[in-house]
Parts: sequence; C-alpha cells; structure tokens
Amino acid sequence: MPQSKCAIALGSNLGDSLTIVNQALEVMQSRLQILAVSRWYRTKPIGYRSGVMMVVDQPDFINGCALIATEIEPVPLLQFLLQVELYFGRLRLEAGSARTLDLDLLFYEDRVIVTPELHLPHPRMTDRGFVLFPLAEIAPHWQHPTQNRSVAELAAQLDHPLCQPVPYGN
Repeated sequence: MPQSKCAIALGSNLGDSLTIVNQALEVMQSRLQILAVSRWYRTKPIGYRSGVMMVVDQPDFINGCALIATEIEPVPLLQFLLQVELYFGRLRLEAGSARTLDLDLLFYEDRVIVTPELHLPHPRMTDRGFVLFPLAEIAPHWQHPTQNRSVAELAAQLDHPLCQPVPYGN
C-alpha cells in the first residue's frame, strides 16, 4: 500500500509541555514515519469573546508541526492521534480548555473530507499562526486544497499580533 503524506499540529500547555510534545513524537513513530519537525514555538493561549481575539487565562502553549508518511487511512489516523492524546492525559472538559497534548490532523495529501468526526483540511488552521508558522518551516509550498494558496502564503496573511508565535527559547 502506498504511503500518504500528512501534516499534524502538536501543542501542549499543561505539565512539562516541551517534554510532552517531544515524547508524543516518539510515541507516534511507533506507527508513523516522521519526515520533518518544525521548531517549537511559544504561543499565548487565545480565545474569542464577542468575535474579538484575546489572550485567555491559561499557561502559554508550546506548538509545532510534523510531516508524516503513513499507510493509515484518515479516520483511523485521527483515532490513533486521539489515543496518543489520551496516553498523555488529555481530558476534553470544554472547548478551548488547557491541555496536556493536542494533536490536530491538518492535511492528508490533498484530500477534502467533511464528516461528523473529521474535517480535512483542518477547518481553523488558516487563522492560526501557531499552526501556519511552524508548518511553513517544513512545508511552505504545500497547497491548501480549498484555498488554492500555499502554506507560506497563508502564513504571510496573518497580521494580528496574537497570531505571531515566538520561537521557543527566544
């Protein structure tokens, strides 16, 4: 069976986040081939109130992206990523809550899938600097299949200060 190329976003803002995201990559290597990993970024936790983007009262995130190759189809891949989140103690208490690990399937080749359990490409990735900036490091030319623009072009459009993650350690 041929391997498919995928992009995954990783994030954590509870516990030792840097260790968690690095260990999550190690766990994922048990079933996935890791092709590339971005730098890690520190990101302010953001939310929306009355349609206005604002920092919420949570610890900062560590975010990054990985490119993978896999033979696993999209829905079973999502289920595997959710299992990895659970392994690291992810609790889904309410939308936008702090979390030990968040793994989002961003792209699966150029597939467009909309089902109750999976939306590809990830529906909110184009508004998220903490996704687009690290993804642009490792896949700048990847074309968003419904926006017909590259990841680098999408990242360049983000001009809100809260969309600008800071490379970790700087």
